[in-house]
Amino acid sequence: METKRREANQLPMYNIECNFKGYDPATLMLETAKLRKLITKRGTLEILVPLCCTSKAVRHKEFRMLLKGFSSKTLALRLKELEKGGILRRQAYNEIPPRVEYQLTPKGQELVEAVINLIQWMRKWSRSKS
Repeated sequence: METKRREANQLPMYNIECNFKGYDPATLMLETAKLRKLITKRGTLEILVPLCCTSKAVRHKEFRMLLKGFSSKTLALRLKELEKGGILRRQAYNEIPPRVEYQLTPKGQELVEAVINLIQWMRKWSRSKS
C-alpha cells in the first residue's frame, strides 16, 4: 500500500526527461497559486512585458502613457507589489519634478522570459487543431 501512495503523489510526466520527479504535487500547487496570484492581477503583465524588450529603466510617466485605461492608483499598487516581490527595482531621484524609474531585477527578467515562453507556447498550439 505504501508503494501505491508514493506513486499516486508523483506527477504523470509527458516527457521522461522532465525533472519534476520527487516534487510533492501539493507543494507545487501552492507555488502555482502564488505565481497565479502575482501575474493575473490586472496590469501586471502589461507592466512586465514592455520591460522585457529593454535593459533601460522605464519612468513611471512612461508606464502611465503606455497603460491607458489603468488608474494611477492601480498602476502604483502593481508597481509597489512587483517591487516588494523582487521583480522590479525602483529608483527615485530627488528632483523637481520628481523622477521615478523602474527596471527588471534578474528575478523579474527570468519571470518575463518564462511568460514570453508561455505566450509562444499558446500561439503555437492555438494555431494547431490538436
